[in-house]
Amino acid sequence: MSAAASISESPPSVVSALAPLMIAVLVGFLVIGAALPVLPLHVHDGLGFGPVMVGGVAGCQFAASLVARIWSGRVADTQGSKWAVIAGLTGAAISGLLYLFSLSLLGAPRISIGVLLAGRAVLGGAESFIITGATTWGLARVGAHNAGKVIAWMGTAMFAALAVGAPLGTLFYEKGGFGAVSSAAALAPLVTLVLIAPLRPETPAHKTGPSLLSVAKRIWLPGLGAALSSIGFGAIATFSSLLFTGHGWTPVWLAFSAYASSLIAARVAFGHLPDQLGGARVALRFVLIEIAGLVLMWLASGVAVATIGAVLTGFGYALVFPALGVEAVRRAPPESRGVAMGAYTACLDIALGVSGPVLGAIASRTGLSSVFLASAVVAFGAAFIAARLLRTRSGIDEPLQ
Repeated sequence: MSAAASISESPPSVVSALAPLMIAVLVGFLVIGAALPVLPLHVHDGLGFGPVMVGGVAGCQFAASLVARIWSGRVADTQGSKWAVIAGLTGAAISGLLYLFSLSLLGAPRISIGVLLAGRAVLGGAESFIITGATTWGLARVGAHNAGKVIAWMGTAMFAALAVGAPLGTLFYEKGGFGAVSSAAALAPLVTLVLIAPLRPETPAHKTGPSLLSVAKRIWLPGLGAALSSIGFGAIATFSSLLFTGHGWTPVWLAFSAYASSLIAARVAFGHLPDQLGGARVALRFVLIEIAGLVLMWLASGVAVATIGAVLTGFGYALVFPALGVEAVRRAPPESRGVAMGAYTACLDIALGVSGPVLGAIASRTGLSSVFLASAVVAFGAAFIAARLLRTRSGIDEPLQ
């Protein structure tokens, strides 16, 4: 099935309603992606700090993002999802300004790095507001019966931004140093605000909603499935280049690029399936594809097999996350879908945060290839969860509001 054919299956109103929100997500994550490859260079070469500080500056954003997930969801539910997106874009612009301000303090490296850390923390919170607000806004604009499309297409915009952002940031850094990257990070969100401003806001039906605990009780099972299936993503992102380097396979970036390209293609071509066939049913089928890809990477004795494994892993995971997201939306009260999406996305953050050190410990003891076997075994847990959701009546018949 071609991408064009898939998109044509969706009503034009769905495409037009989601397009500006996807642009907001794209810009927000372009700011993140552009900084990722050049921040270590700036912190190490420009400020003279070592690997520990490099890791701290990189990790600060992701820690702040996790902390802000539920907050951003509550704001989207009670103040309006448009307000959440605007707050996120504003925060992204402020982070770029803090980057620029840190450059004026190069003579005092400790103060400069402190300002840079503040910018990273603001960007992490901004990222949560952008993705959670855009997803909640998308659900309000096109209806929860299109939840699979909303989650898949917002994720596609995110992955596309990260894929494009890295080379774009490197180019800016080569041409104008970290100042060029910082200027772009400050200006791009402001331009996007002009696009978002005319859109009609969705007025929240309730100023308060169920407690976080009550929402978490409703969505914990699909959230756990999402976390287990996301371990494969962490394995590819963190260890695929090391696997290729260890075997002397080139180019070392091929596995992740193949994974990301396959993921984007699958979401564009088949993003409608969770809405049409049911989230649990699609998640069960596609997580088996992801598992097969991880097993191939474990068994790979050459670059071709490893790359095919990466393609299958990306293709499978592409639909597992939005499909289980449909199940989370189905269970969430309509007035608390922002909190539900924040909590659901936080499962991905937690999975990626935990998988890095755990898989690293496995690799140090049994070799890099075993990382992908371990990830496949964990992903089987997501298959069991999808099967359980499929067996429950609420996983199939409960109507989306």
